[in-house]
Amino acid sequence: QVQLVESGGGLVQPGGSLRLSCRGSGFNFARTTIQWVRQAPGKERELVAFITSGDTTTVNGDSMKGRFTIYRDNAKTTVYLQMNSLKPEDTAVYYCGAIGFWGQGTQVTVSS
Repeated sequence: QVQLVESGGGLVQPGGSLRLSCRGSGFNFARTTIQWVRQAPGKERELVAFITSGDTTTVNGDSMKGRFTIYRDNAKTTVYLQMNSLKPEDTAVYYCGAIGFWGQGTQVTVSS
């Protein structure tokens, strides 16, 4: 069965960095586009970034471009989201998704 497991969230001060991981199983990981979305309290789910099987990447939104990077390691069936210069408005639950499935999410809190 398809499984996506996120990890790497936590509490970080403004300006800090976190690297989120999304490990997939139960599907052809290397041939699948993987995406990260986030949902802040009281807000709609928002696309963060995605990476295709050919390693084409897209980071959504001017507020995230230049700070967030998405990349994959197919040997580890893992996609990473590197987040730098974090801001309080980045606080959200971050989910990874593929082929209609979603992980359980990992909480990112940016606060001093």
